Amino acid sequence: MLRLRVDDVSFVLGQDDRGLPVVLHFGAALGEDAAAELQATAGTATMHSSFDVPTGPTVAASGADGWSGTPAFEWHAAGVVPAALTASSVQGAADRAEVVLTEPRTGGRVVLAYRLHPSGVLEARAELHNDGSAVLDVTALRLLLPLPDRARELLDFTGAWSGERRPQRHDLADGTWLRAGRRGRTGHDAATLTSVGTSGFAHRSGEVWSAHLGWSGNGEVLVERLPEGAGPLGSLLGAGELLAPGEVRLAPGEHHATPSVFFAWSDRGLDGVAKRLHALVRSFPAHPASPRPLLLNSWEAVYFDHDLDRLLGLVRAAADLGVERFVLDDGWFLGRRSDSSGLGDWTVDRAVWPQGLAPLSDAVHAAGMQFGLWFEPEMVNPDSDLARAHPEWILADAEGAGRLWRNQQVLNLGEEACFAHVLGAIDRVVGEAGVDFIKWDHNRDLHEAVDRATGRAGVHRQTSAYYRMVDALRQRHPGLEIESCASGGARADLGVVQHAQRIWTSDTIDPLERQMIQRGLELLLPLELIGAHVGAARAHTTGRTTSLPFRLATALFGHSGIEADVTALPEEDRAAIAAWVALYREQRPLLHSGEVVHADAVPDGAALTGVVAADRGRALFQWVQLRTGRSGADPRTPFPGIDPAKRYRVRFREEIGRAARRGTADPVWCRELAGGGEAVLSGEVLGGPGVPLPALQPAEALLVELLAVE
Repeated sequence: MLRLRVDDVSFVLGQDDRGLPVVLHFGAALGEDAAAELQATAGTATMHSSFDVPTGPTVAASGADGWSGTPAFEWHAAGVVPAALTASSVQGAADRAEVVLTEPRTGGRVVLAYRLHPSGVLEARAELHNDGSAVLDVTALRLLLPLPDRARELLDFTGAWSGERRPQRHDLADGTWLRAGRRGRTGHDAATLTSVGTSGFAHRSGEVWSAHLGWSGNGEVLVERLPEGAGPLGSLLGAGELLAPGEVRLAPGEHHATPSVFFAWSDRGLDGVAKRLHALVRSFPAHPASPRPLLLNSWEAVYFDHDLDRLLGLVRAAADLGVERFVLDDGWFLGRRSDSSGLGDWTVDRAVWPQGLAPLSDAVHAAGMQFGLWFEPEMVNPDSDLARAHPEWILADAEGAGRLWRNQQVLNLGEEACFAHVLGAIDRVVGEAGVDFIKWDHNRDLHEAVDRATGRAGVHRQTSAYYRMVDALRQRHPGLEIESCASGGARADLGVVQHAQRIWTSDTIDPLERQMIQRGLELLLPLELIGAHVGAARAHTTGRTTSLPFRLATALFGHSGIEADVTALPEEDRAAIAAWVALYREQRPLLHSGEVVHADAVPDGAALTGVVAADRGRALFQWVQLRTGRSGADPRTPFPGIDPAKRYRVRFREEIGRAARRGTADPVWCRELAGGGEAVLSGEVLGGPGVPLPALQPAEALLVELLAVE
């Protein structure tokens, strides 16, 4: 038996009757004696029409375990399947375990590595080594975790372009709930976080187990329950990379490592899972350490119409507002007047930029801002010098050109000559133009990801090459930061954030859409990685018109930015945005380090989201009305996550504009908060029964600040 423990979480491995490791427990911390008793009580009853001895899935779940569900590992050697695995080694320390499994028929050796991070997140990886004499064709290497029978309800996400992170929820039934992603990138419809919990689990209540595949290519996540259960447990939760036939073939002596699967447990609902995951992400070496600069992106201000004088005016207006990073979006390179040509030719277009990008970059830096630039390195337009010169570098079937998507095809970065060319071109531009930040886009799925030279599937090589190129650029240019954008939020996962410093959440910045999209992504990522921008009154993607205070409040909860022509704003809007910039700078130490919390007990159509400091001495909440609420007075709403033993000064932060009310007056206790006033209330009341909050019109938001009284 092996027990890993950090603070309030334990992971316990035992063994079955054949000596194979079995997961006995992942959840609340257990003492050594209690863990031993789990092993002693692991055997189940022997049933009719069943095996003669109790069975259940091991870490190598297969038919040899008596497991009739999805196997953990699948490979073959010219059609010869592996024999039953045996455990040759099980080793562990306080927070790590390694299990080595071998089999004699094909010479496969599986090394399973578990790490229980200080946050309580369990990271699991597997490596398959070919110790035999024949080639091994790898079909699947999955990391599976058994769940107790009380895990009865399932929540994950789906979505589409400009509509990511849509929750879907249902009771767990017999069979397999499988989410397979074959898009060559994580996908707008990604499951994001797959959570199984006790019935009715919510943000602040219930016991929950969650899984996430830390990988930006093809993958699968599954929840599986059989009528006979899973030994003394109820179901399996797991994930792994989704491999195409022949995509991974191991010659003798070679090995293949899986992406990491991250498992998290909480007895305090989804917010408890998110707290663990956020702590994990903040521990990654690539995670940004400096304050997140407020940026302005030029896309919705100028689109492809690049004119130096106009852009210099935009730079001056941005600097006057307090912007800290200016990003020039698509349209600066050779022949790029629309999205139909030029992609792949990473040379500054001298017809538009006769002096190169230096005049703009110099002006941005002189104004005290960082300079950012848009690239889409993995793609190419057929109408480009690169595609004409190197058609063999296109990642598509050799028999045809492949279907176009946004007038583009995919470059095969797994081909070393192509990789070196693209890396060199970007490297030159970054160095010559003094680029501090790259908005790295990825605007299509990879439906025909076939290497033209070999005929083999290429998503795994492509994804690995992307990670490698990002790392190489950052090594060559220390301090360079990179945003993962994939036509919005189609590459948001715990694989990419180990390389990139920002995620573009969605191509829509309609605040009503963004409220739900950001709420979904907050379960996985801390706010400092979530790009959140304020745009024009009429949203580019939906055509919906919303108030400026609502747009500003929504964009505050993330790594904030502006996506609009700020030179054309009315003076009152400029004043509100300047106040918002100042508020962002004031609040970002809290927003980008604190604990994200969500209230469950809210009136119909409302939402209350907050960030609470680690010492619970301060908090900032966003009270939002998403749709028309009840016509009568709203009930008391509790503020989650605060300290009941503290007293708090309560203030409305309305310097960005006043949220429109649907009533004639705020609740009585709020009236002293008008005009910047404050009230002092106990955390016991604020976080317990709660207080009635102002009744807002639909698509409005109010910022509420809590500061502990010393």
